[in-house]
Amino acid sequence: MSGGSPAGGRRIRWSGPRAFLVECASLAEVVALHARLSAEPLTGQLETLAAAETVALSFTHRAAAVAGADAVRHWEVSSGDLPEGRLVEIEVVYDGEDLTDVGAATGLSPEALVRWHTETTWVGAFGGFAPGFTYAAPADPGAEPLDIRRRDSPRTSVPAGSVAIAGRFSAVYPRTSPGGWQLIGRTDAPMWDLDRPSPALVAPGDRVRYRAVREAATVRDTVGDVRDQGATATGTGPALMVEASGLQSLLQDLGRTGHGDLGVPAAGAADADSARQANRIVGNDPDAAVVETLLGGLALRARGHHVLALAGAEGPARITAAEPAAASTLASATGPGGAPTDRPAPARTPFALYDGEALTIGEPEAGLRTYVAVRGGLDATPVLGSRSTDTLSGLGPAALSAGTEVSVRGGAGGAAVGSPEPPLRRLPRAGSATVLRVTPGPREDWFGAAGLERLTGQDWQVGHQSNRLGVRLEVSDDSAGAPLERIREGELASEGAVAGALQVPPSGLPVLFLADHPVTGGYPVIGVVVPQDLILAAQLPPGAAVRFEIVDPDAPDADIPEKPHAPDATGDRRTRED
Repeated sequence: MSGGSPAGGRRIRWSGPRAFLVECASLAEVVALHARLSAEPLTGQLETLAAAETVALSFTHRAAAVAGADAVRHWEVSSGDLPEGRLVEIEVVYDGEDLTDVGAATGLSPEALVRWHTETTWVGAFGGFAPGFTYAAPADPGAEPLDIRRRDSPRTSVPAGSVAIAGRFSAVYPRTSPGGWQLIGRTDAPMWDLDRPSPALVAPGDRVRYRAVREAATVRDTVGDVRDQGATATGTGPALMVEASGLQSLLQDLGRTGHGDLGVPAAGAADADSARQANRIVGNDPDAAVVETLLGGLALRARGHHVLALAGAEGPARITAAEPAAASTLASATGPGGAPTDRPAPARTPFALYDGEALTIGEPEAGLRTYVAVRGGLDATPVLGSRSTDTLSGLGPAALSAGTEVSVRGGAGGAAVGSPEPPLRRLPRAGSATVLRVTPGPREDWFGAAGLERLTGQDWQVGHQSNRLGVRLEVSDDSAGAPLERIREGELASEGAVAGALQVPPSGLPVLFLADHPVTGGYPVIGVVVPQDLILAAQLPPGAAVRFEIVDPDAPDADIPEKPHAPDATGDRRTRED
């Protein structure tokens, strides 16, 4: 196999200021290029993600991404660049629901289809869809592949351990999940196990052989178990006790970047800037775990004395005095002034929450997500190096619920508590339109100039089905707007996606990817919100209006963090009143 680049170099498709897709001539070239980038990472490289026809790369900053694109465009790769992967044998009971139908569609008997599947040596090409779900392709590029159609109607629930084929690929579902692949068998092989040094049984580059067995296989969900490694603390140490969780309250840090090849999203705080601000104010490291709560309603009671800070959404918060018995003890501890009474909790300012007192977060007036930092940081069992809750893959602690006790870690390394800070940005509000800067996406050519004009020439409305995976945009019934229209037919092979990507399904209504977005997507991306405006995207409340503005990725402010500032009398230009 030779994957040499063409005379003009590989095509680069930019996906925001800091990331791009590298188009490859074949899957073999994808695998070889990915192997080299994994073994020889470029300066500033954060993530490398292989897909069917592309390799996605993301970087720490714009200059590193530009240099990386110049370097990788002309790299020569060949089969000699591939490391010798492990050989993984998977025992399969071939009794899948679709075995007979797939055989009939391919002109093979069920026995012949099983023989083809077991006699083929497969190679892990790329991950995606779910942790441990690895797309494996025939290792021999000269072999005549079977091209298996996906089901016309995907199943709402595919059992864990199902062995499936679709297109040119074979894979095993590591957990119970929806899916449209054809099921030909089942296995009890644990495809994902966090107790292994490499959690995925099959990683990109590994060789796979399936072996037919007759004994029944007992399968289990190997991903959902990690929810038990949560934030619950039982004891007498310093902690915050959840009395009410609101609509959704999660533990988050800055996420688990670098595991996209395993199908694991970065996750982390949806508004990372506000999480960093809250930690900075209480003297924590930027990556300390915080509580991210949605639309208020969270109530936390202190065990022990703590220093807290609130950042993110603008709204009321109040501290309620301790119960009488605890208040009497607190009065003795606090001296002549006695125990504090009920009082408001300030925003972006360090404040004390004494033993037995409760903090209640009200409904925000601007923004969507509030971040609660505690000096020392909140504790939970790290999963792949992060304490963040990933709502897509199921990794990390369970969502907080009434009765949960979250331990507070000891100390903050001697760092001083910070001073009060102004808002980072003017946050979105109902009744106003928020302007988000975007760069043209890697598949803008699927929509043409008219598509970009429609994207930027009308207001979009935030749908009520939005979540941490993405902001679902709609066209208001009382506006003159319309969905986006493709100028190109056909389906797009799944490829790497970044936070901020505006992916457009057939409905023409964009989805703006946030922290828990899938690592790959099969719909074209028309534009990408610049990293500095993700704070606004994560704070868009349902019903808010959004307008997009195309910017040059090399513009001075497209990739330079803005300094915190308070909105002036006219307001931040990113948000305008209607």
